[in-house]
Amino acid sequence: MNLTKLQTFITLSECLNFTEAAEQLYCSQPTVSMQIQSLEHDLGVPLFDRIGKKLYLTKYGEHFKPYAEQIVNLFQSSKEHLHQLENLSYGTLAFGASNFVGVYLIPKILSSFSKQFPNIKINMNITSSAQLLQMLESNKLEFLVLSDQIQIDETRFQYSTFYQDELVLIVNPMHRLAEKEECSVEDLYEEVFIIKPEKSATRIFLEGIFGEVGFTPSEYIEISNHEAIKQGVIHGLGVSIVSKFSIIQEINSGLLVGVPIQGMKFLRGIRYVYNRRKHLSPAAKQFITLLDNACF
Repeated sequence: MNLTKLQTFITLSECLNFTEAAEQLYCSQPTVSMQIQSLEHDLGVPLFDRIGKKLYLTKYGEHFKPYAEQIVNLFQSSKEHLHQLENLSYGTLAFGASNFVGVYLIPKILSSFSKQFPNIKINMNITSSAQLLQMLESNKLEFLVLSDQIQIDETRFQYSTFYQDELVLIVNPMHRLAEKEECSVEDLYEEVFIIKPEKSATRIFLEGIFGEVGFTPSEYIEISNHEAIKQGVIHGLGVSIVSKFSIIQEINSGLLVGVPIQGMKFLRGIRYVYNRRKHLSPAAKQFITLLDNACF
């Protein structure tokens, strides 16, 4: 078995079309067919079903795909690691981040990293925590940066918290609570809360803290996007609780007002996570050092 066969399999499994796969791989259609047949012979199982003019992955192909991706990705990253041992003038920094982290927290660190190592290509993937963990497992990403409210398997993954993120109640400047130095939980009973959907780690985190004082919003609006939540509050749609770090510009420009809630603190850790068996590249190690030493 060789890497060319694996890459051909991965490409064909994505497009499920021999002609398209051949175009992407810059080879002929018969070559793609021969490589797939050879790989199926090596494994002793069919990887594709050919039904009429359509192509489908078999159950064997579906189970084999993540292993093929891991092998190819591991080989590619090992080549980059070897080059980076000499210097950091070559390679890629590939990692994933949750929405808040990737949009608001990381760009400042990326700017510093890029100035120090201008020839390192940066690839930051911002998506759901479930997808990020899958990409980490298949070796598509070297590490993740996300909230400590996202559950991980601590027997498989190493992690370290480098920042404590404070969340704060935000209201429109014309809101009745905007003039208060702080509000009570009772002040919030009649408010419309703009919050993320039920499975969101932020939603679960907030509900856990509110549950400790017996508070449940009487009315709420679900919005999955952080920026849309801020805009909703700015336009008087309701109130929300978001990261203090993410609203600095809106607070300074008078678009939003942060109001402390009496006797309540919303703190969550932000951490980087990587596979315990993973050998991080020099580029990844340098970036993690910047995270550990960052002043936010």
